[in-house]
Formats: sequence, C-alpha cells, structure tokens
Amino acid sequence: MKFLLWLLALFAAAVAATLLSHQAGYVLLVYPPYRIEMSLVLFVFALFAAFVASYFLIRVVSSTLQLPQHVRHFRAERAQSKGRASMLEALTAFFEGRYAAAEKAAVHAMESGDTSGINSIIAARAANELREFERRDAYLAEAQGKTVGEQTMRLMTQAEFQLDQKQPQSALSSLKALNDTGIRKHIGALGLELKAQQQSRNWDAVLDVANQLEKRNAINITLSTQMRQQAWMEKLKAAAHDGALLRSVLKEMPSAFKANNKIAAQAARAYIQLGDAAVARNLLTESLNREWNSELVTLFGDCLQGSVIPQIDQAERWLPTHHDDAGLLLALGKLCVHQELWGKAQNYLDASVSIAPSREAFSTLAKLAEKLHKPDDAFKYFQQAAQLGAAT
Repeated sequence: MKFLLWLLALFAAAVAATLLSHQAGYVLLVYPPYRIEMSLVLFVFALFAAFVASYFLIRVVSSTLQLPQHVRHFRAERAQSKGRASMLEALTAFFEGRYAAAEKAAVHAMESGDTSGINSIIAARAANELREFERRDAYLAEAQGKTVGEQTMRLMTQAEFQLDQKQPQSALSSLKALNDTGIRKHIGALGLELKAQQQSRNWDAVLDVANQLEKRNAINITLSTQMRQQAWMEKLKAAAHDGALLRSVLKEMPSAFKANNKIAAQAARAYIQLGDAAVARNLLTESLNREWNSELVTLFGDCLQGSVIPQIDQAERWLPTHHDDAGLLLALGKLCVHQELWGKAQNYLDASVSIAPSREAFSTLAKLAEKLHKPDDAFKYFQQAAQLGAAT
C-alpha cells in the first residue's frame, strides 16, 4: 500500500514538473547589491531540496542530543533483562530446593537494578529455609514500601515466618497490618490466622475463622470438624472450674458436637471435677444409649456420689449386650466398690482384667483387697498395675 502511494506521489510530481516546465515564469531575488534570477522550476526544486536537507539536519541534531538518553534507556533495559533472568533463576532454584543458589540469584537480581519486591521475598524465604534469620529479616525490610501487592507478599511471608517460630501474637499483628492496607482477607490470610489463633489458644477466634473458611469451601470438612472439635474441647477444659461457664459453653455448642463421644467425655470429666456427678452420669447415659463407647462407659464408673445403686442397675442393663466390654465391667467393679458390694466388685474386676488387663482395673483390685484386709493381694495387684503403667 505504501509503495502504491509513493508511486502515485512520484507520478504527481512528474506531472507537476512537466506542467511547470511549459510555463514562462521566473523568480527574482534582490538583496542589494546582489540580484539573482532563476526559473520558477529551478526555484521550486531548490526549495524542496533545502526542505529535505533541513529535515535531515534537524533529525541528526535531535538524535545526537537524545543519544545520552537512549544510552541510559538501553542500559536500564539491559539491566532489567538481566535482573528478570536472575529472578527466574532464583524462583527455579527455590522450588527445586536449592535455597543457597536461590538466595544468591535473588540478591544478584536486586543488584542488577530490578526493583521488584519479589526478589526480596524470594531471598527472605530462601534465607529462612537456611535458618539465617538475620539475613531473612533484612531482606523483608528491603521489601517494605513497595507496591500494595508486594506489601501483601511481605506481610504474608512475615506472618508465616513468625508462625514457624511460634510467635502467634506477632503473626496476628502482621495480619492486622495486612488488613489495614485495605486488602480483603483472602483464603491464604485466613489460613494463617487460623494457625495463629490455634497457637494463641484463642478458641472462639478459631471457631470463627474455621467457619469462614468452611463457607468459602477453602478447607477440608473433616479437618475443619476436627479443629472445631478441638476448640470446643479446649473451651470445656477452660470451664472445668466454673459451673456457670461450663453450662454456658455447653449451651452454645452445636448439637452435632454434643453428640461427639470425646466431647461428652470431656464434659463429664469437667462435671465430675466440679463435684456434680449426677449431671455427668446423665450426660454419659444419654451418650451411651445413643452410641456405645468403651471410654465413656469406663468414665461412667467414676460418677461416684452418694448411692450408686441406680447406676449399677443401669450398667447391668447394658451388660447382656456388652458382656465382653472390659470398660463396662471395670465401671461396674468401681461402682460396686463404692457401694461396698465387695463380692460383686471382685467378680466384675476379675472379669475385666481377664478380657483386657488395665492399670486402672488392677489399682481398683488393690484398693478392694485393702478394704478386705488382704495386704498380700493388694501388694500383688499394685505391682501388676505398676508393670502395666511402665509398659505404657
């Protein structure tokens, strides 16, 4: 297309020259005492030649004046290209596990003039893997004050390092600073916050963050359930010395967790510790009727307060179905000892150790032997309990 336009322009110029050559016009230039006379065609061509010469002269002068700027630009581009190549080398080395090489390449990228904050982050992560914490912190400081995205990288990396060194409060401060930049809490930040809250034992916050991650489908449901179960168990432990607080925790707890055997056991232990064995007994009875669990039925034998005849009756109703459960037999033995039913206690405890010998069963047999004034038997049972304890 350009060739066609130039060709048309050439033909137009030829036609114009032909037309002008048939004209009798001339140009007279007077500058006393000088006088120049020339044909109009020659003047036009001379003017055109002067214009072309001036144009090229101006271009040469302009290029000469801009040469230093072009050289600086060329050098900057070359340095940036080298820096980017070093950055890619650092990333490759880091993901290959060559942390010393990654740090070296990242530092070279920074020295090459690449101002991207990612070089400092790579160097910091590599130094952290090499356990060079002073260099790591220096690299993180180098990344400060970059763009918003690079600031996010720095704060996220800093929070990870603080969690690795068991500094949850510092990590939470870093995450708060990230939130203050206006960045909405994304999944990665929530994951770090969950770890920080767990390390800080802020169980209410753990529950809240786990729920947020679950709503975003950003956490495995099984893992989330385990975390929330742990949080509720820890809240029960913290409330074990305060009856009102314990009741409040159980009231807030979702029914799905109340049905969990481990949580039921923890709540029962807390009530037993508070001296409210009746509530613990009722809680355990409900749980065992819903789902049988040997640990819970063993704990049922620790609800010792006043007369335990109703408990013995309840446990013996479970016996036909679970006659081979050592935990149930142990619980019956402890209940019978408390109720001073010595013969039944001996039978149940002997049956328990015949199915699954346990330290607790032998210890209870030893206490029973002491009550029956059989010191030799008591000593033998205590020895067996000690041997089992040493074995575990």
